[in-house]
Amino acid sequence: MADERALGQHSGTFFVVRGPVEPGDKRGRELGFPTANIALHNQSGQVGDGVWAGWAERADGTHVAAAVSVGRRPTYYGADGYRLVEAHLLDFKGDLYGETLTVWLGAHLREQQKYGSGEELIEALDRDVAATRKWIEENPASELPDLGTPPPDGEVRRIG
Repeated sequence: MADERALGQHSGTFFVVRGPVEPGDKRGRELGFPTANIALHNQSGQVGDGVWAGWAERADGTHVAAAVSVGRRPTYYGADGYRLVEAHLLDFKGDLYGETLTVWLGAHLREQQKYGSGEELIEALDRDVAATRKWIEENPASELPDLGTPPPDGEVRRIG
């Protein structure tokens, strides 16, 4: 369940990560939630694992709403998975492989969980997308703060 406090007024603080979109195991696509994967260089947890509502900024400067998972993908890899950012860009169709994205994490929706089945995970992802849509209505991309110099690829920066 989304943290209702996270869906209310935004604090003005974002976590931002930038990097090239890397191929993954395509499990998100199989579940109906394709993701743009960005490797995190610091595996210890600069930003908390979980699911976030936010924005993905493309190389051309356009913004696409995104439900974003940060972590080790516990349903499939347990505690042994490699930490990464997986951004599901809402209402987006296209190939992002090799493109550099800047992902803005604005609201922590929930912790990562291990699900017993793909169906349970899909239900949770549906709720995450709905919560993200609600959050972006109140937090348009036009109100994102100035990033200044982007962080190095795969590193997280706190803005605000």
